[in-house]
Amino acid sequence: MADKKPRILVSNDDGYFSEGLRNLVEAVTPLGEVWVVAPDREQSAASHAISLHRPLRITEVRERWFAVDGTPADSAYLAIHHLMKDDRPRIMVSGINHGANLADDVNYSGTVAAAREAALLGIPSIAFSLVSRAPFDFQHAARFARSLVAAALAQPQLPPRMLLSVNVPRGEPTGYAITRLGRHSYGYDVVEKEDPRGRKYYWIGGSSYAHEDVPGSDCNAVHLERRISVTPLNFELTDTQAMTALAGWNLEGFPRSDVGRGGD
Repeated sequence: MADKKPRILVSNDDGYFSEGLRNLVEAVTPLGEVWVVAPDREQSAASHAISLHRPLRITEVRERWFAVDGTPADSAYLAIHHLMKDDRPRIMVSGINHGANLADDVNYSGTVAAAREAALLGIPSIAFSLVSRAPFDFQHAARFARSLVAAALAQPQLPPRMLLSVNVPRGEPTGYAITRLGRHSYGYDVVEKEDPRGRKYYWIGGSSYAHEDVPGSDCNAVHLERRISVTPLNFELTDTQAMTALAGWNLEGFPRSDVGRGGD
């Protein structure tokens, strides 16, 4: 039917009950038929883990709203291949994350991983994050999410593997910018402690933050310019320069075949 609403899948890594997810759902509800499939508990920094060695359970919270006892990637996979398999979503949105997903964060983020899994499965996806600490005010992030998703749905066709990572600064932004991933660090602290039985245990992950001044980066846009960063991501991990360098290595006893020539 020509007037059929597009299906919008919403997920996150903070859990199906989180304030950020509720704000994102409210923002995109006027744009289509919203389905929520999200973890049943917080899964921050779960990255792209999927559950292959145990069964997963789905709990229907209410109509078109489901909690999964798995990872963010599990949630996206079950939504697309099971719950919505007869009518796949037109777009997937993840978040709004309670915290930043800038620079290298995208490698660890469950918020980005949920969107990445959907994009891998052919659903254009956007991950939204609020660069803030509690208390969180999602109003500007939600307003931008509605505008960006509306613009995406207005396109005649989106690349099926489109993946965008959006970071919104705290407070009212001065605008938005199309950015590249920057570079930053939280420090590399390892805190060693001892439990009541005398066994050592460790907390990893630093608490000091610093970012490099990389023009055009998401870090600069958010922290220096107070702009919303929109960073397109892709799945090409091959280092083509390294391929050329490796071709000059001499591996004794093993002949090398040129790329594209198979085993000839």
